[in-house]
Amino acid sequence: MTAQDTGVPELGGAPMFIVDGLADADELLVTGPEGRHAVEVLRLSPGERVRVGDGQGTVADSEVVSAGQEGLRVAVVRRFEVPVQSPEFVLVQALPKGDRGPLAVDLATELGVDRIVPWAAARCVTRWRDDRVAKGVAKWRAAAHAASKQSRRPHLPEITDLMTTREVCGLLGAADLAVVLHEQARRPLSEVPIPGEGTVAVVVGPEGGLTDGEVVAFRAAGAQAVRLGAEVLRTSTAGAAALAALSARTRWA
Repeated sequence: MTAQDTGVPELGGAPMFIVDGLADADELLVTGPEGRHAVEVLRLSPGERVRVGDGQGTVADSEVVSAGQEGLRVAVVRRFEVPVQSPEFVLVQALPKGDRGPLAVDLATELGVDRIVPWAAARCVTRWRDDRVAKGVAKWRAAAHAASKQSRRPHLPEITDLMTTREVCGLLGAADLAVVLHEQARRPLSEVPIPGEGTVAVVVGPEGGLTDGEVVAFRAAGAQAVRLGAEVLRTSTAGAAALAALSARTRWA
């Protein structure tokens, strides 16, 4: 039987493949896009070490048995569970214009976000019509999957459905800490006490900025306006910068 590991090994090094469900077997077959990437792009060969994960924290250290038309077949060396990190990071991201939405998701995923909430802010240039919401969410989820694989994350971030400002207020009210990035805020994020547990939510507005009504609504929900620094960042990169600043004081400390 496959050995079970109660520890959590370092996750760097071997390439990771994310599959839907990790079978409890001594050998696994990675098929579909993941299998094709392993065979046609990485050109893995027997004996090389890889990791296969389910995106929910279960990881199997494995050794390549074969790589061919059927996909990537691996022998499981050991399995282990990676716990969810604390605190939970939630990014409320106003819809950026063009292709900057997937970029924002990619960067946030690499920097450890746990949940991303697409938000239809008043001044968003991009609008997901009713018949385009599912496609937009799917595109963000695909970006999160690719970034998780690249950064070898054992947990895929959740991409929620599109939320309205009222729905975002409900989310912020339930968070242990909620901050809104605002260029005119006086208090820097570096001075805000960060809880070691619970949920930390960060709101990033659109290219046109937040409306006064949105700021008032978020403050009424318990959020506080903060700034990162003197520079004004793009909406697609501000969330990643905030996540890095938060991680430096919590997860990376």
